[in-house]
Amino acid sequence: MTEHTFKQFDVELEEIRRGVLQMGGLVEAQVAKALEGLRNGDMVLLDAVVEGDKSVNMAQIKLDDDCSHIIAKRQPAARDLRMVLTVIKTIADLERIGDEAKKIAKAGRRLHSSEIPFAPRVGLSQSAGTALEMLRAALDGFARADGSRSDEIKRKDAEVDAGFKGIMRQLITYMMEDPRTITNSLEMLFIAKSIERVGDHAMNIAEHVVFMVSGEDVRFEKAQASLGSQS
Repeated sequence: MTEHTFKQFDVELEEIRRGVLQMGGLVEAQVAKALEGLRNGDMVLLDAVVEGDKSVNMAQIKLDDDCSHIIAKRQPAARDLRMVLTVIKTIADLERIGDEAKKIAKAGRRLHSSEIPFAPRVGLSQSAGTALEMLRAALDGFARADGSRSDEIKRKDAEVDAGFKGIMRQLITYMMEDPRTITNSLEMLFIAKSIERVGDHAMNIAEHVVFMVSGEDVRFEKAQASLGSQS
């Protein structure tokens, strides 16, 4: 960050930057714990994830408030304004990732307390690992003010999307072959969808970082390119 006439402004910008990274670390831990609890049937861990969602929400509220105060008091411009706007957008995506972790934990509780012991065997770990890698890379880009990994994260997002489609096909096959598996198969489908959504939100964060660094909005570049080719 460039130095400002008011040193306090620099301090406030650094505080919200650190706040995003702390919230990101909390959210990443929430997802990892939800997946571990699901894998091991650890109800205490799954309960902790559900309860921990409150901390994620409170972090977003505080950072939102801090950003509002900076905009009102400092009237930031250019790069500083992009940084504040990126924080606002990023914490919204982080809060939604926290929501997905909570959904995974709740579905895990239902699965492990089900009277029907059958749990469809589908490969969630690869997609889950890739989605978490995307989140770490996006947060690293924010920390370094570096949008260069956006294309890499986009490729990983395509992998997660393809993984979800494969899991969905597997689960549909389970349900068609044995209707007794429908309830638990649907729970697994909800979990797989939450993992896919984690990847989507990580991709969003990577795109916010590109905007912060360069001022370029790359969210709808495919649609924009298509419109350009038609004109």
